[in-house]
This record gives sequence, structure tokens and C-alpha cells, in this order.
Amino acid sequence: MKLKTAILALAVMVLVAVPIFAQDQAPPPSFAPEQLDQLVSRIALYPDPLLAQILAAATFPDQIPDAARWADQHHYLTGQALADAIQADQLPWDPSVQALLPFPSVLDMMASDMNWTTDLGNAFLAQQQDVMDAVQRERRKAREFGYLRTNGQIIVGGGPYITVMPANPAFIVVPYYDPRIVFFPPRPGFVIGGAIRFGYGVTIGGFFRPWGWGFGRFDWDRRVVIINNEPWRRTWVNRREYVHAYPGVRRYAPAERTPERHEVQPRSERERAAPREGRKPVEEHRRSGRGGERGEQERH
Repeated sequence: MKLKTAILALAVMVLVAVPIFAQDQAPPPSFAPEQLDQLVSRIALYPDPLLAQILAAATFPDQIPDAARWADQHHYLTGQALADAIQADQLPWDPSVQALLPFPSVLDMMASDMNWTTDLGNAFLAQQQDVMDAVQRERRKAREFGYLRTNGQIIVGGGPYITVMPANPAFIVVPYYDPRIVFFPPRPGFVIGGAIRFGYGVTIGGFFRPWGWGFGRFDWDRRVVIINNEPWRRTWVNRREYVHAYPGVRRYAPAERTPERHEVQPRSERERAAPREGRKPVEEHRRSGRGGERGEQERH
């Protein structure tokens, strides 16, 4: 009788453990090249430092909605004040997700389409090099058709791999474009110059270096993404235990989070309707001169 009971208990344990093990050992997803092209199309023309941060953050899709809400609630903070608030609130999200808090509209884009964000993160986990190849394919199209080119906000590098770098490393401007336009031949009479807009940007400077800003890039030759000056090695296989190095950011578990130490200001409807990146358009950033934080950064 005891033997039968032990066998039954063992069988129950096995039945419970198998689904958990199977879930943990789920096979990696596999995206075809055309699927990857579609996945990266809405961010392929972003400056390399911002693109690298988005790919890393997308590997934590469950954290994106909360981060987007926090960024929206704290839209009035910039520069050092924003960096201090991020540290003070002891946010429980991975530093790669926190790195996007200065870019509320980017987080909003990711949170508003969680299927896309999850697929992008899974593709980057399982097929990092293929994702980078897809970015290059899309950039080649946009450059070939005349849309992607150097201007006052970005520097487009040629060679075997197309790079997109901010004209001012301390000021990241987020492009706005329609993938249904910029990756296809222009229609007769279409004004190519207006297809990619650069209306708003964020002063990065040294405020956000603990989150890897200033130390993120692509090693296109080796197909490696560099985050915080270290190769991003989170993959589908080690995604549950991999911890990327962020020496300047203390990590907090959700239970350790303390109440916010600063006042949250709700957004007005007018503010919600306006682009939110960088709080200042490029033109105002250039006019800010010596009197403002962005003017100080522009001189570097």
C-alpha cells in the first residue's frame, strides 16, 4: 500500500513538473527574413544608440507597460532631475527598460503594440544577428530611394554597413516616418525630404550614463550589440538568468520598491496630443543658447 502511495505521489510530481520544464525549455521562435524586415521597419532608421537600447529593452516586454506609464506621469522632468527621480523611485525594471524613460513616446509606441514588442524581443533573443541584418536591409532601401541621408540631426554613414548616428552625441532626436513610404520607391512628384521628420529630441549628456547612454552602439562587422560598453549576451537560452552589467544602477525587486518621493503631475489633453520626445523641438533646442540645459549640452 505504501509503495502504491509513493508511486502515485511520484507520478503527480512528474505531471506537475513536466509542464513547467517544458515551458522553461520552449523552443526558440524562428522568424523568416521578410518577417524580421517587417518587425524592425518602424525603428530601423532610428539612431544607432537609441535602436540598441530599444532592442535590449524589448527582451523584457512584461515591464514595458509600467515603464511607459511612469514615463508619461513624469513627462515634466528632464536631465538631472529625471535621472534623480529614476534612482529615487527604486524602480524594479531592468536597467535596459529604465534607459528608455527619457523617451516617453518610444515607450508608448512599444506599450501600445505589445504583440510587436514581444515579437521584437523574442526575435532579438533568438536571432540577434538576423535582426541586425534586417535593419541593414531596411536602411539600404531607405537610402537607395533617397529618404535616408545626412542632415542637421543625423549622420548617415556609408560603407558596407549603414550607420545612423546623432549629429550631436549628447542630443538624441527620434525620427518620425511611415514605413509604408520610406522603404518603397517614391511616387512621381513626392517630396522625399519630408518623409522623415525630426521634430523633437532628448538631451542625454552625462545624466543617463549609468543606464548605458554614451556607451551603446553596434559592432556591425561582428553583428554584436554593445550596451553599456559590453556585448549584449542575453539570448533565448539564458534569458531567465542573464544579468547585464550596469555598475551605476542598483537593482530592486518589486517588493522593495518605496513610494515615490516627488510630486507626479498629470498631463493635460493638449500635452498628450503633442509629440513628447525631448520636451523641445530641435529648433528651440538650437535657440536655447546659454540659458538652458539643452543649450549647455549643445556646445559639447
